[in-house]
Amino acid sequence: MKIGILKEDKVPADKRVPLSPNQCKRLISQYPSIVLFVQSSNIRCFQDQEYEDLGVNIVEDISDCDVLLGIKEVPIESLIADKTYLFFSHTMKKQDYNRGLLKTMIDKKIKMVDYEVVKNKKGKRLLGFGRYAGIIGAYNGLLTYGIKSGQYNLKAAHLCSNRQEMEAELECLNFNKEKIITTGNGRVGKGVLETLRKAKIKEVSKEEFVNETFEEAVFVHLNTMDYNARIDGTDFNKFEFYNQPEFYISCFMDYAKYADIFIAGHYYIEGSPYLITKEDAKKTIFKIITIADISCDIDGPIACNIRSSEIEIPIYGYNPHTEKEDDVTKNGVIAVMAVDNLASELPKDASEDFGENLIEKIFPLLLNEDNDEIIENATICQNGDLMQNFEYLRDYLNGN
Repeated sequence: MKIGILKEDKVPADKRVPLSPNQCKRLISQYPSIVLFVQSSNIRCFQDQEYEDLGVNIVEDISDCDVLLGIKEVPIESLIADKTYLFFSHTMKKQDYNRGLLKTMIDKKIKMVDYEVVKNKKGKRLLGFGRYAGIIGAYNGLLTYGIKSGQYNLKAAHLCSNRQEMEAELECLNFNKEKIITTGNGRVGKGVLETLRKAKIKEVSKEEFVNETFEEAVFVHLNTMDYNARIDGTDFNKFEFYNQPEFYISCFMDYAKYADIFIAGHYYIEGSPYLITKEDAKKTIFKIITIADISCDIDGPIACNIRSSEIEIPIYGYNPHTEKEDDVTKNGVIAVMAVDNLASELPKDASEDFGENLIEKIFPLLLNEDNDEIIENATICQNGDLMQNFEYLRDYLNGN
C-alpha cells in the first residue's frame, strides 16, 4: 500500500502534520508492506530535509498513492478521484462552507474517513487535537490574566519553540490569592489540568472554593453536575441531562461570584443552560475578569465570547454593560481569549501527540483487521455516495 502525507494547502496555512519524521520512520519499520511518501511543503512545522534524513520519500506528486493523510480540509481543486482520504472535513455539522467539498468527494468517488468521527465501540473518539488545545488554552488563559491584571507577563505560546519552553514561562506567574474555575472532562479538560498542575496551582474542592480563603492561587475543576441543577430540585441525572437539557438550569453563578479566572474546557450540549448570560455578567457579584473559552462557542453558553480571536492577537475586551467589544485594560471590562485553533500554536508537539494515536489506534485497522468496523463507521462517503451513518447529510448535500 502506498500512503501519502499531504501538503496543507488550505488558507490560512496550518503547520501541523499527521506524522512527524520519526513517526514515519517507525511506521515504515513496523509495516514493511507500506511505501510512504511526503508531499513537499515549505509550510509544515517539520522541514522536508528532516523526513529525507530518515529515509522518507519527498515528492511533489502524490497521485500514485492509495491513501492520503492530511489535517485540514483539502482544497476542492486538489482532490484526486478514487482515493482514500483521512482528514478533518468539517461537514458533520452541515457547515455551509464545505458543502462543495463533500459534493466533489462524492462526484470523484473518494472514500473519505473523517478523524472527527473515528470512535471505538463505546463511542469514544480516538483522534483529535483536544489535549493540546487544553494545554495551550489554559496557558493562554493565564497569559491573558497577566495582561489584564498587570501582575506578570508570559511569552506567547506560538513564539515558544516547543511545549517545554512554554511551560518554563510558568515560572513567571505572580498571583495574589486568585481563584480559578475550570470545566471539562474530555481531552480538552484534561489538557487544561496538565497546565494548571504544571504551574503548581493548588487544586481545591468545590466546597473549599466557595467557603474558604487561601494565601495562594487555587483552582477548582467543576463537573457538569456541579454547575447544572434540575429545575424541580430533584437529583441531577446525567443521562437525562444529555438528552433533555431543558429540564435543567445553570447554577454556575454559585461559583462565578468567587472566581477571578474561568478556563472553559467543556463540550456544550445544544439546548443546555448557558453558564454565563449577558445579564449574569452585568451583576455586581460577578467577579470574573478573565475568560479563556477553549471551546470557542460564539454568542453561546459564555455570552462574553462575541467573536473568535487570532493566534497573533488572542485577547479582546468585552464590556458587559454595553455588550460590545472594548479596551481590555479598562476597569469592568472582561478579558476574553477565544482562539479557535489553539493546537496550531505548538504545531510540532501537537502533531507528535496526534501521530502517536494515529500509529497506535488507526494504522492497525487500516492495514490489518477492523473487526469493530471503526474505519467504516467513520467513512462519510465512498463509491460515489454517502455512507449509511451519514445519510442525514443528504439534504445538506443537495443544498437544502
